[in-house]
Amino acid sequence: MAKNKNTAAAKRQYDKTALYGPDDAVALVRSMSFAKFDESVDAVFSLGIDARKADQLVRGTVSLPHGTGKDIRVVAFVGGEKLAEAEEAGADIIGGKELAEEISAGRDLDFDIAIAAPDMMPHVGKLGSILGPRGLMPNPKSGTVTPDVGKAIKEFKAGRVEYRNDRYGNVHVPIGKVSFEAEQLTANFASIADEIIRARPAAAKGRFIRKVAVSSTMGPGVNIDPGKVEDLVKGLR
Repeated sequence: MAKNKNTAAAKRQYDKTALYGPDDAVALVRSMSFAKFDESVDAVFSLGIDARKADQLVRGTVSLPHGTGKDIRVVAFVGGEKLAEAEEAGADIIGGKELAEEISAGRDLDFDIAIAAPDMMPHVGKLGSILGPRGLMPNPKSGTVTPDVGKAIKEFKAGRVEYRNDRYGNVHVPIGKVSFEAEQLTANFASIADEIIRARPAAAKGRFIRKVAVSSTMGPGVNIDPGKVEDLVKGLR
């Protein structure tokens, strides 16, 4: 009941039909946070793409200037001399063929990002049915299949996030925590928006960013004016 009362009180603080600027939206999200834990703040971009077509998929990675505020657990599928490289870079779980076999046998997926050296993909590729549905499958397009595993591990640990559209053409991306300053959340949001706009498929027609909203883990979504998102991005270039 307390949760419902808090949610209702939060919703009375803003107009759910209005379109806000990015600065005002993140400020509202922070002010409406009521949970006893440090809630995550997420952005959702509804894109003008046909997610059924391979030439209109939107996927990539972007480094957030202020990180995500989350302790990212990284698994590194490596062998040989890259074992030491992965350990030095701070990978939480390190292994090669044997690790892939353990995951295939049912080991818990206690990690957020999987990074693999190219020569490990014959083994990691067999985990597609396990890692794929959870969005954990390493992929060259997202920078998680790379010969420079040390660099990739450090970047994801520091706040590099992967984004990809779902089957409805929406992209969900974390932009930080409610404990962040509003300016930090806006800066992270701007970096993500810039990257997504740059990733626009040539085959996409009409308005690319159709709707945008930000919300905290427990709070209501606040709609952002797509035009103001484009203005914010132009200010970065």
